[in-house]
Amino acid sequence: MINRTEQQIMKNWSFKEPPVVSICCTTYNHENYITEAIDGFLIQETGFPFEIVIRDDCSTDETAKIIKLYVDKFPNIIKPIYESENQFSKGIKPMPVVYKKAVGKFFALCEGDDYWTDPLKLQKQVDFLESNDDYVITYASVEAFDENGEIEDYIGGATHDLDSVELQKAFSINTLTVCFRNVIKEVPPEFQCTRFGDLFLWSLLGAYGKGKFLKDIKPARYRVHDGGIFSRKKKGEIFEMQHLTSLSLYSYYLRTKNNYLRDFFYRNSIYYSFLLYGYPYHIVTVVRVTLTRIKKILAIL
Repeated sequence: MINRTEQQIMKNWSFKEPPVVSICCTTYNHENYITEAIDGFLIQETGFPFEIVIRDDCSTDETAKIIKLYVDKFPNIIKPIYESENQFSKGIKPMPVVYKKAVGKFFALCEGDDYWTDPLKLQKQVDFLESNDDYVITYASVEAFDENGEIEDYIGGATHDLDSVELQKAFSINTLTVCFRNVIKEVPPEFQCTRFGDLFLWSLLGAYGKGKFLKDIKPARYRVHDGGIFSRKKKGEIFEMQHLTSLSLYSYYLRTKNNYLRDFFYRNSIYYSFLLYGYPYHIVTVVRVTLTRIKKILAIL
C-alpha cells in the first residue's frame, strides 16, 4: 500500500468537492495486482479533487478484502461497489455500473490488473481538456508485459491524434490511459450486445469532439496474463469479438439514422466474418443470424 495519507493527497486541492475526475476501475480476482492499480491512482498529484470508483464483481479471492483496506485508509477518495453475485457471467457489462455512480466532470479508466506510472497523468489530461473544448478524449502510450517481462512486439492503440470521424469509426485507443469528458449521460441499449465496450464508447464520444495523444505522459503498464478478459484471446476469438462489436455499432447507427457509419460498420462486420470463415455465402448467413440475435436482445432490454 502506498505510503501517503489521505490528507497528503488532498492538500493541494483548491476545493474539496465535487470531484473533477472520476477514476473508474473494475476488478475481478485481481488479488495479485489490485494494489499496484490503486497505488497508481493514489500517486496522482493534482490541484483538483478526484474520486476512485472501484467495482469488485464478487471476486472469489482476496480482492474485495484488499479494496476494503484501502477504503478504510482513504474513505473520502475511494468509493467502492461490491457485487454480491458475479454480474459479468449474467452478461452485464462492468463499466456502465461504475459510470452511474461516478460524478466527475471527466472520467479516467483503468482495470484492476493494470496500473499508471505517471503521478501527473490526470493533471496533464485535465489541463489539456480544460483548454481545448474541441477535444473530448485524451490518451497516452502503454508498455505491455507478462510474467516474463516486457513484450517488445506488442501493438497498442493510437499514438497520434484522432479526428471525430476516426473516433466514431472506433479507432483503437489504449483504454487504461484515457481521460474523457463526462458527456454520455445514457448508454444506448446496443452497448449490451457489443464485445469491445471501449471501442463502442470511443465511437459515441466521437460525436462530441476529437482525440488527443499526449506523448509527455509516461506509459501506463498493461498486464498480459491468463486471467485477463481479453489479453490472451486467440486470433479467431478476437475476430469474432470485432465482428459482434461492428454489428452492435451497425445496429446503433441504423437506429439513429447515421447512414455513413451504419454502412461503415456493416462492411466491417463482413470483413471480420471473412477473416473468420472465408466463404462469401456463409459470411452473409452469419451476419444475418447475428443481427437477428442482436434484435432479440434489444427487444428484451
